[in-house]
Amino acid sequence: MDFLRPSTVDEALVLKAEHPDALPIAGGTDVMVELNFDKRRPPALLDLGRVTALAEWRRDNGHVRLGAAVPYTRVIAELGEVLPGLAMASRTVGSPQIRNRGTVGGNLGSASPAGDAHPPLLATGAEVEIASVRGTRTVPVREFFTGPKRSVLEPDELVTAVSIPVRRGPQQFAKVGTRNAMVIAVCSFAVSLDLAGRSVGTGIGSAGPTPLRALEAEAFATAELPWQSREPVPDIVANEFGRLVAAAARPIDDVRGSADYRRHALSVLARRTLGWAWQEVVE
Repeated sequence: MDFLRPSTVDEALVLKAEHPDALPIAGGTDVMVELNFDKRRPPALLDLGRVTALAEWRRDNGHVRLGAAVPYTRVIAELGEVLPGLAMASRTVGSPQIRNRGTVGGNLGSASPAGDAHPPLLATGAEVEIASVRGTRTVPVREFFTGPKRSVLEPDELVTAVSIPVRRGPQQFAKVGTRNAMVIAVCSFAVSLDLAGRSVGTGIGSAGPTPLRALEAEAFATAELPWQSREPVPDIVANEFGRLVAAAARPIDDVRGSADYRRHALSVLARRTLGWAWQEVVE
């Protein structure tokens, strides 16, 4: 197995073009597991650990441009106020050691339906920056996933950054798992409230072949939330929101949980997270 170590983004893109089968590795929290269990044996590894430009973030025109190699620990410590939903999800990722190494870019690269970063990215309408020697393109995260562990990435492309709107209102994230640390979500859910635009965003994880949005739930909550009076959310609204979120899921039965359990859990998570987010509005 070849080991490729670029030190700049341009060099990484050239190497990816020359070795399209090379597997990118940054934190290695997913890649090393697959290698250790012999589930994957790529002809080459493309180590992005020395590409410092990928480990930077900046605010730009109402968005945060988050480099693909910024670890979860820094998202929590440095971006909790401006990207609260993503920071909440980051706190639930693995153990402290995993959070020190794992990255949002790596989560996107693996394209797992259970990726913890994916629901808040969907809920906030994030966009994925993808680059190759042919140029750079931007893809809405809702269009990025094409199937279980599959995405729109071409063999010569790398995820270089994610562009995420700065907080426009309360955000929440919650997931169900068998334990607090080192857990793959049975299901997860994120909600984002845009107070200025009076709209609601959602993201569902680990309950379909790809991360999903609950579009009917978004439209319902956008129409029914008491934006003007800012009174508490009526139970009938919260319950229907939960039902619509559960209906949007496409879960399967597996070793972590049944499809019926996932739908039930999502309805509960949706009601709770909407209530928690709206409480911030009321206060």
